[in-house]
Amino acid sequence: MRRKIPSTASLSAFEAAARHQSFTKAADELAVTQSAVCRQIASLEDFLGLKLFRRDRRGVALTEAGVAYSRKVASRLDDVERDTLELMARGGQGDTLEIAVVPTFATKWLLPRMPAFMSTHPEITINLSTRTRPFLFSDTELDAAIYAGAATWPGTTSQFLMRESPIAVCSPYLIPPRRKLTASDWTRYRLLQQSTRPYAWRDWFASRSMQVDGDMSGPRFELFSMQTEAAIQGMGIALIPRLLIEDELQRRVLIPVAHHDYLSDRSYYLTYPEQKSDSAPLRTFGEWIEAQARSYREPLGLDRAHSGTGCLRQHHSGLKQ
Repeated sequence: MRRKIPSTASLSAFEAAARHQSFTKAADELAVTQSAVCRQIASLEDFLGLKLFRRDRRGVALTEAGVAYSRKVASRLDDVERDTLELMARGGQGDTLEIAVVPTFATKWLLPRMPAFMSTHPEITINLSTRTRPFLFSDTELDAAIYAGAATWPGTTSQFLMRESPIAVCSPYLIPPRRKLTASDWTRYRLLQQSTRPYAWRDWFASRSMQVDGDMSGPRFELFSMQTEAAIQGMGIALIPRLLIEDELQRRVLIPVAHHDYLSDRSYYLTYPEQKSDSAPLRTFGEWIEAQARSYREPLGLDRAHSGTGCLRQHHSGLKQ
């Protein structure tokens, strides 16, 4: 059966005209005449059976249908262009993995280790994109995701990497080193909050058998990298996983406020859809990152009290998070 797909020439002309809101500018970008752009868009409108542009004396403007369609077309053309350039660059050789990862973990822990993987496995290209909110694998082109949470992502296989150990830190100019804070002292300082973890401070205080008023108050940040910089600038006390601030602790731009050995209820996992379990490049990457995580976590004890009976856990109730 023939696919109901417009020509790429008409889609390219439409995308350019929609982006510029001008047939003339679209023609200049595509190195064709304005009449050629008009013909392509007219052909697309005939194909769709609806108008994508309104035409008047002042020029052209997208219709409501045109606005919605232009966003989708632009996204699809970007994907085709990316895949084409990637195929051309690699000459059709090797494998590529699309992996989602939480931003600060990617920057502070994963990327410094990636050169070792690249030198050992030059045939595998790893493309990283960030995700901070839940998503469905079926809605993306992603092969896997690295996230911090519980291993309860249905319809996937989850590979344990390490437990998370948050520590309370601040600038050495905010609180003098080695000063011990009492429960009442904590209320004198601003607590920096992670927007995706509203109860993080409360859980941390509870692990110390403490109750602190205002433990959910304070400026909120979506990324740990933002919270880290805010703490460095003396904006307050931050609660951040140790693995994300090793460099800052070593340089002493951040110092621990309390020496408290604490493992949160979150662990880092490499997770992928069950149908990708037989992927050779994904298996290679999974073995490598698990070894990297093991070499990091064992001296720090970040794998103790790990729930589950192994590194791989499968869930069978559909793909959803």
